[in-house]
Amino acid sequence: MAIQWKNTTLKYGWLSISLHWIMLLLIVATYTAMDIKSIFPKGSSGREALAIWHYTFGLSVFCLVWLRLSARQAGDTPVIEPAMPALQALLAKVVHFALYALMIGLPLLGWLTLSARGKPVPIFGVELPALIGNNQETAKWLKEIHESLATAGYFLIGLHVVAALYHQFVKRDNTLKLMLPRR
Repeated sequence: MAIQWKNTTLKYGWLSISLHWIMLLLIVATYTAMDIKSIFPKGSSGREALAIWHYTFGLSVFCLVWLRLSARQAGDTPVIEPAMPALQALLAKVVHFALYALMIGLPLLGWLTLSARGKPVPIFGVELPALIGNNQETAKWLKEIHESLATAGYFLIGLHVVAALYHQFVKRDNTLKLMLPRR
């Protein structure tokens, strides 16, 4: 039996599964790079390298989220069995929407912040164009929004993980199994 790239009502396709786990690794790497950069003194090459990796990982998430959304639209949504109660299904949709909004919004806010600071916006050695002009006041509030949403991201990611584990070990439905790679 051939491996299906597209989602069906029975299972997620290999593209959605691969993107889910690759993006998880990129998001963890993005947060980690920013969180550990503070161990280096300001102005040091180590701190600057981690900042560049943070930008690169974050912008990689921004690029891949569009492919992920396209893959999601190209196929069906697998059916969770047994079905979730309506309120739980609604909450799942809200959390998924919020996660997608963060995967788009956080990198975009980071790009805007760097642009407003007049700094380069690097991704894998390529400098992206500035989205807005140099304005330090705008950069300041964009950075504050970016950091606040990133903090909310910790909560949403944690909620997503707890929900997946709840479905696997308490509800014992197929939610997590649908997103696991198959052998």
